[in-house]
Amino acid sequence: MKIHTLSPQLINQIAAGEVIERPAAVVKELIENSFDAEARRIDLDVESGGIRLIRIRDDGSGIHPEDLPLALSRHATSKIATLKDLEGVRSMGFRGEALPSISSVSRLTLTSRLRGADCAWQVRTDGTETDFDLQPASHPEGTTIEVRDLFYNTPARRKFLRSEKTEFSHIETGVKRMALSRFDVAFSLRHNQREVLNLKPAARQEDKERRVGQLCGTAFLNHALAVEYEASAIQLSGWVGLPTFSRSQADMQFFYVNGRLVRDKLVTHAVRQAYHDVLFHGRHPIYVLYLEIDPSLVDVNAHPAKLEVRFRESRLVHDFLFRGLHRCLAEARPGGEQGADGVSANGGFAHDRPQETAEHSDGVLHKESVPHAGAAAVGNQPYRKPVPPGRQEGLPLGVKESIELYAALHGKSATEVQPGQVAEQRRQEGDMPPLGFALAHLHNIYILAESKNGLVLVDAHAAHERITYERLKHQYVNGRMPVQPLLLPVRITVSEAEANLAEHERDALLKAGVEIDRAGPETVTVRALPAQLGPIDAETLIRDVLADISEFGGSRRTEQMIDELFSTMACHASVRARRRLTTAEMNALLREMESTKRSGQCNHGRPTWVELGKKELDKFFLRGR
Repeated sequence: MKIHTLSPQLINQIAAGEVIERPAAVVKELIENSFDAEARRIDLDVESGGIRLIRIRDDGSGIHPEDLPLALSRHATSKIATLKDLEGVRSMGFRGEALPSISSVSRLTLTSRLRGADCAWQVRTDGTETDFDLQPASHPEGTTIEVRDLFYNTPARRKFLRSEKTEFSHIETGVKRMALSRFDVAFSLRHNQREVLNLKPAARQEDKERRVGQLCGTAFLNHALAVEYEASAIQLSGWVGLPTFSRSQADMQFFYVNGRLVRDKLVTHAVRQAYHDVLFHGRHPIYVLYLEIDPSLVDVNAHPAKLEVRFRESRLVHDFLFRGLHRCLAEARPGGEQGADGVSANGGFAHDRPQETAEHSDGVLHKESVPHAGAAAVGNQPYRKPVPPGRQEGLPLGVKESIELYAALHGKSATEVQPGQVAEQRRQEGDMPPLGFALAHLHNIYILAESKNGLVLVDAHAAHERITYERLKHQYVNGRMPVQPLLLPVRITVSEAEANLAEHERDALLKAGVEIDRAGPETVTVRALPAQLGPIDAETLIRDVLADISEFGGSRRTEQMIDELFSTMACHASVRARRRLTTAEMNALLREMESTKRSGQCNHGRPTWVELGKKELDKFFLRGR
């Protein structure tokens, strides 16, 4: 066959194959055109899942009568004129492909009236770019586009469409995503004459949150943190779900760049990194986030459907997103308001003191500030003696809780100072902290506490694990990891591969507070451990640490490897289940949780505490009915 020029209709149908996959893609392109026309209201009517009819009406600026036929011509647009315009494009559309592509596979009617014009004008097409018949019409200011019989002239494409219910589901999802991008625009959606969606404009913050609740569910807002972060002329805002409020699929992740919904690998990776040590394995975070950046730093012409973008400073954007979200998740601590249902699963959070302040405040007696029980002091350097497997030492006490234990040293007998007396006095004075005061240690596993809102249940091991983990990370980042040499070095028999790994990673382990030497082909000697860990079973710990490093590869000296190492250490050093805690120890642990970053989840993403509000407790006993 000789080379020949394709007909305009075939060219448009080929382009439609890239842009118009299904009815939802038509809706997306037309709504974006309404955005560019500065519409403040968009009404959408759909029949038979969009296959029979898609009608979109807006109150935008309208199209000049002389431009109506041109609007249906390929590569005709009012949004860019030069390459410079393309490199800094702010509009949703810019290629001039959507309308001609849609009209080439449907029966399309375009009616528009300019603001202040005497009447509207209308043009119809059945898939060709010739013989446009321009006619006057009755229409309010704005534009209506009516798409009938989608893919009527491309039966092969029509066969790939799903059921009416499935196709409309895609349309509804797409409209919700678009509605989240423009709070100032009202939306209505009808399917087969039945109203499905009706959203009013949202100018105030509470109105915006109400719309997010309508589209993402009120449970999301009850378990979400507001994000406001700015650096390097880049702004990030929106909402991120708490790690414990996650999903099995990544179906509730909405990210907008300058108002454009995108799915970008760089963005996804940055978000996952921010959640990496608080999200349960296999779960996906929920978020609605808005990134504002100079348009010249973003290439939006990277995907036929404009769903992907390229950042000119990709590393900068990645680090910005990670820092903003990581900081937001880190500063969420117990102490906020309950959700509307009265139940809070890590649901009450407040942005309190940063960890740097909390770790060295006067209110906590830290482990590294005094020698541990069972440590022998040699000169000015405390040495730790090995601890048999299974034995556990006491928890560090907060200063306020330790008063009742020190009182006996000042002339008071044990009967005069009862356990929990200080906590009871603070309760009577109305000084109720966010997690309240401990009442009991249930089954030697869970701490039961009375809070201002109701009852709090805490997994003691998970909570202590997070506290220890955060301290280890903080000490590592600040380059001041307190180390305690072992009184008796521990020799461990390992495999030759593990011994090689310990020797190869010696410097990295030493920086993390673990001093380990190779003593033979299959032997290593542990000489020191981080002081934060307290007395633990060194042999079991080192075996698990070497297993973690082996999993990540001996050459990957990354923060992820260090975090996994610290996670293993924290797990070994934390209070075990079945270990009975005193009231003072339980209260001390609650106070530590209130000042520790990410204390709502353990290192593996499991929740550390849950609160039952008074309303929920009343429901159990039918009170107030």
